[in-house]
Amino acid sequence: MKPQAFDYQRAETIIDACQGMTHGDTRPLAGGQSLGPMLNLRLARPGTLLDVSVTRELRGVKRVNGGVLIGASVTHAEIEDGLVPDNTGGILPQVARGIAYRAVRSRGTIGGSLAHADPAADWATTLTALRAQVALQRQSTQGAVRRRLYLKDFISGAMQTVIGEDELMIAVFVPDVPEDHRFGYFKLCRKTGELAHAMTAILRGSEPDDQRVVFGALPGAPIVQTGADALEPDVWRELLARRYPDMDDVELAVRIRVMKEAFERSKTR
Repeated sequence: MKPQAFDYQRAETIIDACQGMTHGDTRPLAGGQSLGPMLNLRLARPGTLLDVSVTRELRGVKRVNGGVLIGASVTHAEIEDGLVPDNTGGILPQVARGIAYRAVRSRGTIGGSLAHADPAADWATTLTALRAQVALQRQSTQGAVRRRLYLKDFISGAMQTVIGEDELMIAVFVPDVPEDHRFGYFKLCRKTGELAHAMTAILRGSEPDDQRVVFGALPGAPIVQTGADALEPDVWRELLARRYPDMDDVELAVRIRVMKEAFERSKTR
């Protein structure tokens, strides 16, 4: 199929981009790896596509107090190749390396992936485990209005977020990962490059209570459990059975197995 007819605009600056988002039925376009297929299937039918791939400010990266601020249009490949300061002890490049194929990573962006909020996408689950935040901006009559949200508060469901129609994601804040923390990530794919059928990300501190476990590739938003019981299989069995009563025993067992594998991998990081 081909997309429905739409207008096309380019935004050279963030101000241009935010002003463009105030014009009604507008969707921002960066790498197009998520939005492109949706346009062709006519699952997305915007009146205007706003090209932010040329917006220089959205491609910047800078070290800030407590972490790194990554522009929303930074590509997966740039993270994979070490062109982004790594404050996570290798976690970010590791995750980026496992996303789809190199061609996709060369075009797809970290902000686009999070804004698309596909439950099976890598960044949604792993960055939730790392306590990442997204920076949003909109244009008002008084000027630019910005806000930051933790990913667990930003993603509201499968391919759903709380971003306003006139808001633009401008950056992703990734906090520093302490040296004594351990990270494990595992996803189950039937073949290389496809979206995951089950995934878990784990961030463990030195104390038993300092554990953060995130299940992704679910019918809704990633689920977060923290504390000493976060790695208990029975806790997850009960939680998933309550939230998704149609999930059968086989799928449930697979997800628990994926969590156990992520935990094993966290022992080596």
